[in-house]
Amino acid sequence: MWPIVGLSYGTVLGLAGAFGGFTAFALVLVLGLVGFVAGRAMEGEIDLAEMFTRRSA
Repeated sequence: MWPIVGLSYGTVLGLAGAFGGFTAFALVLVLGLVGFVAGRAMEGEIDLAEMFTRRSA
């Protein structure tokens, strides 16, 4: 459920932030993806700490 809520929230923010043109499309796409990833992280399907920590070689 949270990924869909996050995707919807990001899309609505993008639409509210820009009206028309390619820039608006890109903004909606990026904010939608950020919302989707945030929703997946809240559900525990993605571990963001693991994604952003450096691994020793």
